[in-house]
Amino acid sequence: MNQDNYMEEALKMRNLLQEFLKKPDGVRNPSILGLREHIFTGSVSSLAWFMSNQETSFVTIGQRLLANPLKVRFHYGHPDVFDRLFHLTRGGVSKASKVINLSEDIFAGFNSTLREGNVTHHEYIQVGKGRDVGLNQISMFEAKIANGNGEQTLSRDIYRLGHRFDFFRMLSCYFTTVGFYFSTLITVLTVYVFLYGRLYLVLSGLEEGLSTQKAIRDNKPLQVALASQSFVQVGFLMALPMLMEIGLERGFRTALSEFILMQLQLAPVFFTFSLGTKTHYYGRTLLHGGAKYRPTGRGFVVFHAKFADNYRLYSRSHFVKGIEMMILLVVYQIFGQPYRSAVAYLLITISMWFMVGTWLFAPFLFNPSGFEWQKIVDDWTDWNKWISNRGGIGVPSEKSWESWWEEEQEHLRHSGKRGILAEILLSLRFFIYQYGLVYHLTITKKTKSFLVYGVSWLVIFLILFVMKTVSVGRRKFSANFQLAFRLIKGMIFLTFISILVTLIALPHMTVQDIFVCILAFMPTGWGMLLIAQACKPIVQRAGFWGSVQTLARGYEIVMGLLLFTPVAFLAWFPFVSEFQTRMLFNQAFSRGLQISRILGGPRKDRSSRNKE
Repeated sequence: MNQDNYMEEALKMRNLLQEFLKKPDGVRNPSILGLREHIFTGSVSSLAWFMSNQETSFVTIGQRLLANPLKVRFHYGHPDVFDRLFHLTRGGVSKASKVINLSEDIFAGFNSTLREGNVTHHEYIQVGKGRDVGLNQISMFEAKIANGNGEQTLSRDIYRLGHRFDFFRMLSCYFTTVGFYFSTLITVLTVYVFLYGRLYLVLSGLEEGLSTQKAIRDNKPLQVALASQSFVQVGFLMALPMLMEIGLERGFRTALSEFILMQLQLAPVFFTFSLGTKTHYYGRTLLHGGAKYRPTGRGFVVFHAKFADNYRLYSRSHFVKGIEMMILLVVYQIFGQPYRSAVAYLLITISMWFMVGTWLFAPFLFNPSGFEWQKIVDDWTDWNKWISNRGGIGVPSEKSWESWWEEEQEHLRHSGKRGILAEILLSLRFFIYQYGLVYHLTITKKTKSFLVYGVSWLVIFLILFVMKTVSVGRRKFSANFQLAFRLIKGMIFLTFISILVTLIALPHMTVQDIFVCILAFMPTGWGMLLIAQACKPIVQRAGFWGSVQTLARGYEIVMGLLLFTPVAFLAWFPFVSEFQTRMLFNQAFSRGLQISRILGGPRKDRSSRNKE
């Protein structure tokens, strides 16, 4: 597969097999012998280098610690040697279920340990290993591992291990398997809770009241704590095991210089991005199950990924969450600005803004030729074709947005009642957020009546009704009654403008109010979409599924434009593409890109001339 043995290491195989006859803990013979790996794909790009260093620290210092003294090493798909007779007489090496046991390798280790086997680790022999080198490959690999970890969390194997281990071994097992992913999930959930809590404080007026009190305003220890946690959160902690491993093997001066170089090559961006991948897939598996194998390709090729490919892969795991956090941060800034200092706001939110920027733009930043103008133009054409194509039976998700959208909801179809209920309850946060915002408009400042919230829903339903009418009208009348249909569309547009002008003129609605209305109503529509997707059978029976699909397409187009515009703007400047290639990829690859550009240009002209 992606492993490669070396001649000189093969000579040590006899010594390794002799280890089966020794009892390292004095009680039982080993059932699985682990060995270290040499990652040889680190020189392709900065991403390959980060993954290579991360994996090196895991297969050496990590495995060493797990095997001794923690005694919680299992099998991680690495080139371990199994005692065949031991495993075949105890239920076999692998598990039978392809869904629950997605990470079939670690279940072999669980089986071995539960049946009184002994897993060891030996450093004197190593095997070559190729890791994923492109961001999309890495993300699919991490998604697969996170899905597998979600299934492990729910499995009876972990339950039985927890019951049979002593307290310290149980803790070691937790923190080295499912605990790592659970902590990651809690980290991201904490950011959400913190932002919604801050939003509650600022919209209810509590923060303003508290900030007038001298004890809270001049709380220096709190400000220092906020500043330090912001500094530490920016992806530094993930690099510490690598620092230790490189330090042990090649000296601490080399480790420090490599660590600084990794920061300059945007390692915090990569690790913050992968945090989102792990959280999304682990959380989804816990709620709904439905883990599936994702073939990563494991090719040695670094190529330009199209915008539509990136959108399909990261839309739900990163882009949606990033935009939600961005809206929360913007609202917090708008309503807290009059009484809060800029420094306090920066200390509180800098790590979150970093997370938002990373989750939204890291796939384009780490994409080869991601800021090349011609590639951007091709990507935009491809994206438009994909978003407008109709789906249906036999149409793959790469060809049509409709097929992809239906595929994205697959996990909800097989989810239980509790999973669906959890999905609906989580979606209600958008309505509560809207409730807070509508009372902060200039028109509604004087009143606290619940009627205001009711009117806001009336406005939403009115907008949806108009959209539905135009959609039905386009389908039924645009061919035969084209002029009449265009007149109706013109009337709707003029009515909307006149209502807006009236609102600005009479109750003195400000530009900020219009902006806040958009910020309030857009997430509400998204919340309604999520609930409709969770209750798909009911919505289909009611005959509204087509409308839900049209609304969802509108949201996807807006989201695509939000992401595409900054990337296209940067692609205007030729030096951005050059800088990205030089900084993130090795010299041979950079040279290859330059040559492909030179050769690619005339060939295209020649082919177009032949057509003429």
